[in-house]
Amino acid sequence: MLSTRWLLRMTRWAQNPPSPARVKFVLAIVLFCLALFAVERIWGWPEALTPNRDVHRGFKP
Repeated sequence: MLSTRWLLRMTRWAQNPPSPARVKFVLAIVLFCLALFAVERIWGWPEALTPNRDVHRGFKP
């Protein structure tokens, strides 16, 4: 079930839709995120960007 808030938001969007530039901008961001996810799934996460858990904080003789 949709809450009243979402119904009001949908009516506002139907009466005053976003500009084509904003729609393109949001789609570009979504496509970029999907492409980044696909690259990570295909080639994996780079080891250089993984934090090393063996690093000691501070000085230990």
